[in-house]
Amino acid sequence: MPCRIWAIWVNCEGMQPSHTLRRLGAALWVTGLALMLTGGDVAADAPADLARRAGLHVFEGRHLTLVTDRPLRADDGLQELPQVFDQAFATWCRHYGLDPEQHASWRAFGCLMVDRERFRAAGLLPVDGMVPDFENGFCAAERFWLMDQSNPDYRRHLLLHEGVHAFTLTLRAADAPPWYTEGIAEYLATHRLERDGDSASRFVSMPMPRRRADVEQLGRIERLRQLSDAGQAPRLGDVFETAPQAHRALGAYAASWAAVTFLAGHPAYRTAFVATERQPLDRDFTARLRATAGWNEDAASRDFAAFVADIDYGYDFARMAIDWSAGQPLAAAKQVTIAADRGWQNTGSSLAQGQACSFAASGRALVGQAPAGRLESSPDGITLHWYRGRPVGRLLVAQWVEPEDGGRPAFKVLAEGVSGTITAATSGPLYLKINESPGELAGNGGAFSVLLK
Repeated sequence: MPCRIWAIWVNCEGMQPSHTLRRLGAALWVTGLALMLTGGDVAADAPADLARRAGLHVFEGRHLTLVTDRPLRADDGLQELPQVFDQAFATWCRHYGLDPEQHASWRAFGCLMVDRERFRAAGLLPVDGMVPDFENGFCAAERFWLMDQSNPDYRRHLLLHEGVHAFTLTLRAADAPPWYTEGIAEYLATHRLERDGDSASRFVSMPMPRRRADVEQLGRIERLRQLSDAGQAPRLGDVFETAPQAHRALGAYAASWAAVTFLAGHPAYRTAFVATERQPLDRDFTARLRATAGWNEDAASRDFAAFVADIDYGYDFARMAIDWSAGQPLAAAKQVTIAADRGWQNTGSSLAQGQACSFAASGRALVGQAPAGRLESSPDGITLHWYRGRPVGRLLVAQWVEPEDGGRPAFKVLAEGVSGTITAATSGPLYLKINESPGELAGNGGAFSVLLK
């Protein structure tokens, strides 16, 4: 296997010095080790031979050699990790528009460690600071190291996260800003496993996880919800400026994953994002994205804020897309229809701050499934199921409020239920929706009719 250290070297300029030198030093150490062992011929199996002589377990796949000192246990999934990695590799190629067969010879070498000292003693982990004293994982070119995890789902996620780094560092010569490099590693590593009829594991890419049980211990969505509740939700502009060292904290990983997931999934931004990804992944990545024709920083920041405020498992970008048009002043009674399978819906009517408005809703909507059949809800909702402290199906009336004190913008619920009177919190359009998880909207049906006056 030819060494691809050039992918690190040519991109050193412009990277954070500590980040660059550590990765470059580790990558050169990898090359030096192979040269020392083979007399100048960089052999792909030299590290694996070192591992075997040290009594470590070695598992081989088409694109990954995995070495570990973890004791083998029944059903711990270790032996299937290289095969899962191979399936993920094909997904990563498709994401970047690469032909997997043209890169069939590409391989990574990973070390899953319980005791770092065993790997240092075996000559498989650099010394003298070439690799930082990482907490979970670190990648240098096609080599990566990760600490063992108690949860098999998170262990597999972390392995794939470092694998994405190896992929982008070598096949895409990645030197992009940290929010992208860490965000895309999270995005492309997030998945679930499905079992085929012969009990073989099948990798299913799921950048927006559908269920909490599929990504145990990951905690990205929960952390974003915590930050939102505390009024500290990440802003898109701040995420773009994330420093490399910030990713020691879960909140930074969550924010970077959220930014990549938002840009790749939102119908208004994914075309620009994909086009930027197909260009060099260099230090100008963010500037190039912002310079894309049609990019509107204010609109993107507002849409990102709305995404983070409502984020949940299975978030449906198409059904949650928001019409931000200003609307017309509400000067007379108006009837609007609010679909049960959409997020916040612009009524087309705008209120002035302090203006009073009454509403009255009627109709029934389908909002889920129960053992007895489909559930129907009135505008008051059903108490059989609750979401974020309110009955599912309950009509919510709100405005988008951007605090003057610099606080986080969000939808402010002004009233709820079958009828009531509101006082506008700001000058702007009135929005309505039924109370439902963003991941459950596709299963809903019907609509409420709402009279505004």
